[in-house]
Amino acid sequence: MNASVILALSSAVLAIMLGLAIPLFSKRTIARWAFAGGMVAFGVEAIFSAVAAVNLIPERILFWRSLGLVAASFFPGFWILFSLTYARGNAAEFLERWRIVIAGAFAVPLLNMLVFSGDLLRPLPSGTDPARWMIGLDSAGMFLKMFLVVSSVLILMNLERTFRSAVGTMRWRIKFVILGLGLIFAVRGYTSSQSLLFHAVDPGFKAIDLGALFLGCLVMIRSLLRVGHFEVTVYPSHAILQNSITIMLSGVYFLTIGMFANYVSRAGGTTDFPLKALGMLVLLVLFTMVLLSDRVRLYLRRLYARYFQRPLHDYRTVWRTFTEGTASHVEETALCRAVVKLVSDLFQVLSVNIWLVNPQGQTFSLAASTSLNQASSAYLVPEGADADEILRALRANPEPVDLDSSREHWASALRRCHPGEFRKGGNRVCVPMIARGEFLGFMTLGDRVGAVAFSLQDYDLLKCVAEQAAASMLNILLSQQLLRAKELEAFQTMSAFFVHDLKNTASTLSLMLQNLPIHFDNPAFREDALRAVGKTVNHINSLISRLSMLRQSVTLKLVESDLNQVIQEAAKCLDGAPNLTVLHEFGELPRIQVDPEQINKVVVNLALNAKEALGPGGQVRICTRQENSWAVLAVADNGCGMPAEFIHRSLFRPFQTTKKHGIGIGMFQCKMIVEAHRGRIEVESAPGKGTTFRVFLPIQRIAK
Repeated sequence: MNASVILALSSAVLAIMLGLAIPLFSKRTIARWAFAGGMVAFGVEAIFSAVAAVNLIPERILFWRSLGLVAASFFPGFWILFSLTYARGNAAEFLERWRIVIAGAFAVPLLNMLVFSGDLLRPLPSGTDPARWMIGLDSAGMFLKMFLVVSSVLILMNLERTFRSAVGTMRWRIKFVILGLGLIFAVRGYTSSQSLLFHAVDPGFKAIDLGALFLGCLVMIRSLLRVGHFEVTVYPSHAILQNSITIMLSGVYFLTIGMFANYVSRAGGTTDFPLKALGMLVLLVLFTMVLLSDRVRLYLRRLYARYFQRPLHDYRTVWRTFTEGTASHVEETALCRAVVKLVSDLFQVLSVNIWLVNPQGQTFSLAASTSLNQASSAYLVPEGADADEILRALRANPEPVDLDSSREHWASALRRCHPGEFRKGGNRVCVPMIARGEFLGFMTLGDRVGAVAFSLQDYDLLKCVAEQAAASMLNILLSQQLLRAKELEAFQTMSAFFVHDLKNTASTLSLMLQNLPIHFDNPAFREDALRAVGKTVNHINSLISRLSMLRQSVTLKLVESDLNQVIQEAAKCLDGAPNLTVLHEFGELPRIQVDPEQINKVVVNLALNAKEALGPGGQVRICTRQENSWAVLAVADNGCGMPAEFIHRSLFRPFQTTKKHGIGIGMFQCKMIVEAHRGRIEVESAPGKGTTFRVFLPIQRIAK
């Protein structure tokens, strides 16, 4: 049995055992089943490679290599699914957005083999040694190799997104799983690209694939032994990654090995090229592990600070980063997640937890963490007297506290809320979160990289960060209270209008019902009763229709129209009004795109409002003109006018009106329609001097 067979069988055993162990000994989730399916597919492919390596007949070699490609066709589906769900608390969102890609990853390779049945591989003899037979790629094989290259890069980028979103202990837990898979798929991408380049598969490169699989399995086993479980939860953003190290490392590796392969080809070839390429790959993986090490980055930071006289904290940069990272969050949980991530990066601390006090101020719960999840934290929170003692102590002492050096009973209880991941992770620290004298919660930190002790400078900065986070959180709470108050005010106002209108309607119907038994035989009474019922129904329907404008957006049906003609038709609502003078002054306007029906509503509302504001002998003036690139409609009256405060605070708001029988929807509706046309509405008014409304509509064409 030669070395390639031993490597293939060893890799197969490791992959299959690892794949089966995860779902058997942990909670079964989509990520675990995808991991199991992918690892079993790796193992089956390795077994086929081992069988091919012990065969001496080219046709048998070709047969088993073809079966290996069939097994490889399952890689994209399983591993893209895994990369989208592993360690992600919001995996369901990514599954929904990527459902077409996932389905394609499973279906496309299989459809490719069905369409090009029997056209995966073909023999290309190279010399007399059967072990060195080259295997050519037919159309289906070329497509499959191309699909493997693309899916490898996609998988790596998804895993990188997960790694970058994790902080602290979460990142420490998933680092070696992602590194092991990154090693496997970096090699798969390279060997598949070489097969595409030469339209053939060199069996020697299979040793590189198997070596990467063997090393990747060892790295992932190292992760499981290191962490002891598969439970990790992070929340990656949906945004596309920039400055991706996946692209950088893939480029460096492909370029280096590609140049080396080109040199080997020009030099006439070398039998130990796969071994040299594998060695370069191992060096690149070790270099990547060094770059990802929190401890190495801490040492580099110290070295820079020592020899270039850099202060421990660049406060301007810290404050700008913290402000930018938290300013956009308007929800309590999102703000806490952003804060723990920023604090973890700032102080090089792997475990950061934020605990918020409940509204009654009697207990607390986990809001965000880099090391705990909600399920595990529920068993850690003290209750009863311990919780009361912790909260009293933190309210009385706003300074950061070293929990491990404190001998107080409350500090001992609080240490249980923050279990350490490392035996030498340094002391745990707690800092209260207080804003404007209000105690909102507290933050605990532990497992600092290198077990570095917190200095006085660290404590000062940590207190400032906690106070700033508490202030932001208090602003969110006050904003939520204000929003609830506004919602309640709007509901009460709307209820008052409804009750008033419905009370009048009910009184009318009640009076009619009282008279119905007495005058039922009177045909005139029955006719009046039916008319009253119809009028009441129309009134209620009109009320509901107008109120529905509050929750609906205006949909325009734009047509090129003569605005003067539209306004003239709408102004007919004033025809025949007694004791009213209506003046029309229509200037020359170009045809513009408007929704005639919606503009009609605006003119009718303005005209009727003007009429209702007038006394006997009043006058309404309706004018149009062109002003630069605007068509202007003006509706003026010489009525009672409106005070400036009402115009500024209430005019265009729903349920705000000066009319005895109005409900304050008309002007709100007018403003919505005009703004939907990309126009604006202005008003001039003063008590006793009348009111003028001006509607500005753009003359240029409006995109539909």
